[in-house]
Amino acid sequence: MRLRRLAETVSTVALGLSFALAAARAQEASGIGQPLPEQPALVILKTDAEPRQLDIPAPAEVTLDLRPSAGLQAAEAAEAKEIVTGALSTRPDHSPAEPELDLPEPETPPVDPALVKPAEPSQQPQLAKPAQINLPPLPEVAVTMPPGLELSGRIAAQAELAAALPRLSARERSDIVAAYAANENRPFWIDGKDLSAAGKQIVAQLGRAGDDGLRVSDYLLPVFEGSDKDSLAAADIRLSALAVLYARDARGGRIDPRRLSKLITPKLELPSATEVLSELAGAADAGAVLAAYNPQHAGYQHLKAKLAELRAGRPETPVARIPAGPALKVGMRDARVPLVRARLGLGTSEEPVYDRSTALALADFQKQAGLRADGVLSDQTVAALAMPRSTRLESDIIAQMERWRWLPSDLGENRIVVNIPEYRMRVMHGDRIAYESRVIVGKPESATPLFSHRMEHVVVNPSWYIPPSIMRKEILPGLANDPNYAARRGYVVTRGKNGNISVRQPPGERNALGWIKFMFPNDHAVYLHDTPNRSLFGAGRRALSHGCVRVENPFALADQVLGPEWSSERLKRLIGSGERTIKLPQPLPIHLVYETIVVNEAGAVTTFDDIYGFHRLVRNALEQRS
Repeated sequence: MRLRRLAETVSTVALGLSFALAAARAQEASGIGQPLPEQPALVILKTDAEPRQLDIPAPAEVTLDLRPSAGLQAAEAAEAKEIVTGALSTRPDHSPAEPELDLPEPETPPVDPALVKPAEPSQQPQLAKPAQINLPPLPEVAVTMPPGLELSGRIAAQAELAAALPRLSARERSDIVAAYAANENRPFWIDGKDLSAAGKQIVAQLGRAGDDGLRVSDYLLPVFEGSDKDSLAAADIRLSALAVLYARDARGGRIDPRRLSKLITPKLELPSATEVLSELAGAADAGAVLAAYNPQHAGYQHLKAKLAELRAGRPETPVARIPAGPALKVGMRDARVPLVRARLGLGTSEEPVYDRSTALALADFQKQAGLRADGVLSDQTVAALAMPRSTRLESDIIAQMERWRWLPSDLGENRIVVNIPEYRMRVMHGDRIAYESRVIVGKPESATPLFSHRMEHVVVNPSWYIPPSIMRKEILPGLANDPNYAARRGYVVTRGKNGNISVRQPPGERNALGWIKFMFPNDHAVYLHDTPNRSLFGAGRRALSHGCVRVENPFALADQVLGPEWSSERLKRLIGSGERTIKLPQPLPIHLVYETIVVNEAGAVTTFDDIYGFHRLVRNALEQRS
C-alpha cells in the first residue's frame, strides 16, 4: 500500500511536469514570449486523513525516466492491476537506490496552430538581380533668367552712388533708388550688353538738348563696357538720373526764379523722379516722352525755331574784341573809339572822341542786349560787343525760353495774358486773340510781380485799402507832416485798438481803382482794375502804377469775363450805388508774364524793354551756370 501511494505521487508529479514542458514548448514555438502562469503547489489527498502538502527537500535532485510499459497497456485493456515499476533515486548518501517506474505515456493537449511560429528556412533565398534598363538620354534643359536679373545685385550695390548727380536733390536720388528696388533692381535701359531701344531713344534726346536751349554737356552718359557687368549696371542707373535731370530742367528747374527776385513767384511743375521713370519705362517712344517735358506752347516753339535758324547761319569768324579800359562817357577821348564805332556800324571820325552819336548808338545796342541803356561803355558792354550779334541774340532767346518753362503746361483754353514789358493785355480763346488793350504796370521801384493764378470775381464800386508798402512810403510820412493829409485826398483813416492805422479810399470818381476791379487772390495783393487817370494810357512807357495792372477799358474786359448776363451797360448802371461783388461763371486763368523777346509765326523778332531787369537776371544766371 505504501509503495502504491508512492507510485501515485510520483505519477502525479510526472504528469504535472509533462504539462509544464508541453506548455513551455508551445510558448517557445509560438514566439509570443509571455511567461506562463505560476503552477500551484502540489497537494496529495489521502482518503483517510487531512490533505497534506508534500515537502520535497530543496537541494535534492529528482531524475525521472518516463517510458511507456507494455504490461500497463495490457492491464488497461483488461482493466487489470496496474504494475508500477520504477526506480527512485535520491541523494545524499543515506537515500536508497533509484527505482525504475513503468508509467503510462502522458497525454498532451493539442497545440493551437495560430501560436506555432513557422519554421524559418535555413538560408534566405537570393533575390533575382534586376535586368538592366537602357533609358534614353535626358534632354538638355535651358534655364532662362528674367531679363536683367544678372545685373540686379550690381545695381543694388551701385544705385546710390550712380544716381548722385550734383543737381539732383537727396529726395530725387532716393526716388531713383526706390524705383529700381520696385523693379527688383533690374535695369531699365540695358538689354544684354548694350542699350535697349528705349535707352537709345533717351540718349538721342539728351544729345538734342541744345535744340531747346539746354546744355548738352549736362546730360552726357559715361562710356561703358558691354562685357563689364558693373559698368553696365552703373550706366543704366546714370541714364535714369540724367533723364530725371533733363525732365526737371525742361520744366524750369535749372535756376530757382525766386532767388532772382521775390517778385518772380511762378509755381513750377517739376516732375518727380518716380513720375519720370514710370512714364519713360512704359512709353512706346521714350525719347518723345522726354522731349515733351519742354514747353509745347506756340510762343516757345517759335523761339526754338528761331534759335535753330540763328545757329545754322552763325558766322565762323568771331567779332574783333575791344580792349578793356576805363568807362567811356560823352566827351572822353580814347583809342578804342574807332573800334566801338566800327562795331556799331558807324562811320569813321577824325578824332577818337566818344561823342553823342556814338553814345546813342551804344544805348540802342545795350537795350537790345538787355543791358542798362545809359550809353556808357562799361566793362559789361565791352564784353557784349565782343560777341557776334547772333550769339547775343541766341543768349536772349534762350533766356526767354527759360521763362516759358515757368508757365503752367496747361495755360487754359480761355485765359488772360498780361505781358508786362509790352504794356499789353490779351484775352485768348485758344490761339486766337478775343480782346486786347493797353495797360499800365508797376513802376520799377514797385514792379508788377510775375505769377499765374485764376480770376474769380469782379467788384463794382470798389474801395481801395491802401497796401502796407504805400502806407510806409507815402501815407505815414504825409500824416506826420500834415494831420489833414489823408482827409484832403478823400481817405478814411481808422486806428485800431492796438494802435495800427488803416487807410481806405471809399468808392467814387477819385478812387484809385476806378469803378471796377478784377480779383484773383495772390500773395502780392495785386489785381487788374480801372483808373481815373485815363490820359496815362497814351504814354509809350507805362510803368507808372504801384504794382497793380490798370486796364484801359475795364467794362469791355468785363464783357469778356462775365458773359452776356452782365453786359457793360448793366454794370455801368451799378456805378455809384455801393460795392457789388459778381462771380465769374467759372474761374479764368490769368498769367502775368515777362516777354522781352517775341517771335511770330513768320520768324520776325520783336524786343521790348527790360524795364525791371528780370531778363538780364535770367540770362546772367544761365551764363554763370555755363
